[in-house]
Amino acid sequence: MKKTLFDKVWDAHVVDAIENGPQILYIDKHLIHEVTSPQAFNELKDRDIPVFRPNQIVATADHNTPTTNQHLPIQDKLSRHQLEQLSQNCADNGITLFELGHKYNGIVHVMSPELGITQPGMTIVCGDSHTSTHGAFGTIAFGIGTSQVAQVFASQCLLLTKPKSLRVSVNGTLKNGVLPKDVILYIIAKLGTNAGTGYFCEYAGDVFENMSMEGRMTVCNMSIEMGARGGMIAPDQTTFDYVEGREFAPKGEEFENKVAYWKTLPTDEGAVFDKEYVFDAEDIEPMVTYGTNPGMGIKVSENIPTLNDASFEKSLKYMNFKKGESLINKPINFVFIGSCTNSRIEDFRVAANYIKGKQKAPNVTAWLVPGSKLVEAQIIEEGLKDIFTDAGFELRQPGCSACLAMNDDKIPQNEYCVSTSNRNFEGRQGQGARTILASPLVAAATAIEGKIIDITKQLN
Repeated sequence: MKKTLFDKVWDAHVVDAIENGPQILYIDKHLIHEVTSPQAFNELKDRDIPVFRPNQIVATADHNTPTTNQHLPIQDKLSRHQLEQLSQNCADNGITLFELGHKYNGIVHVMSPELGITQPGMTIVCGDSHTSTHGAFGTIAFGIGTSQVAQVFASQCLLLTKPKSLRVSVNGTLKNGVLPKDVILYIIAKLGTNAGTGYFCEYAGDVFENMSMEGRMTVCNMSIEMGARGGMIAPDQTTFDYVEGREFAPKGEEFENKVAYWKTLPTDEGAVFDKEYVFDAEDIEPMVTYGTNPGMGIKVSENIPTLNDASFEKSLKYMNFKKGESLINKPINFVFIGSCTNSRIEDFRVAANYIKGKQKAPNVTAWLVPGSKLVEAQIIEEGLKDIFTDAGFELRQPGCSACLAMNDDKIPQNEYCVSTSNRNFEGRQGQGARTILASPLVAAATAIEGKIIDITKQLN
């Protein structure tokens, strides 16, 4: 029987199954952070259950860590307590932890791939919805709730109903200035935020085959925003080259044996998906969102649609936008380049390439927040920090930062922020903050101009 990439990885991890019912799926790697793990640790403690396989768990501090003065004691009492709890729980249970200040510390979905912890063919879970990021390597990776975190601690397995399969293909050549972020925002704008509900999505076609691993991670990261359980891209030579030589990646003969297996994972010719969509790369342009969910996106050159729908109108009211309005020349006072979607070195190279020799608009506060200590070090080594500081941007220390405003990095009420993060929900970046999602290129251009511009006019 012809199998999809998803089928191959899923079937290889089924421990037991009830006919026509849920299945017990083995989990290769469990990633944890300070926010969704304490309750699960407490549950195990209360029931006197040990952590079953601590060597398959990796922990990091990221969600509510400060992005300034990380060498000083944390001021916020809740954040400090959560980090102390994480350190204690990891010490008590023999779990690898990259705590604040560690050379490998970073956002969980940035540091794991760059350290070679994420590898093709794995099942990966984390108490965080954007675990789908790791699907870029041909893994089944998805977010879980706190009770499921406890399940994995206790058994290294989960009881699950197998999702259906969906394939989104994009073929052709992307236009100048169109980044992976634009590709996924375009797909979500076309399909809506519920198109993937109940499905695991595979991305296929020239566009994804030609993408870097970092670009693929951006795409898979936002699979969750179209309602999918996760997203995947078949591993290929780009994947193998990325993984090879990384700190926790297999070495030598073990690596060669792994690659031989990884090469068997791509979807078989003729395998059938439950649902398929096909798009043309030439139709995609730099994108921006105008509403309060990631599906409310338009090409930067387009106008806001004119729909008669109560939730649509509620969104526009929150954003203080009008139907039919263009966002070009809309003044913007905040720009955020960071988050598990766009805080990798390639994102900062794109931004620096545009910013070099220019000056930030005086009305803009621009935060650049690397996704990890390793990315921060690369920014400095490659001379990008000088470009950013000379232009008036603020390079902060790694963390989730203004993506979800769990620390002090909040956007003030009623202010607009052009953000490279993944969600533009009401209050996501701070109470009353108004988020416009965009690529690192559009964000950088906005910071320089102090307003949204049609970047294609400059590039072409």
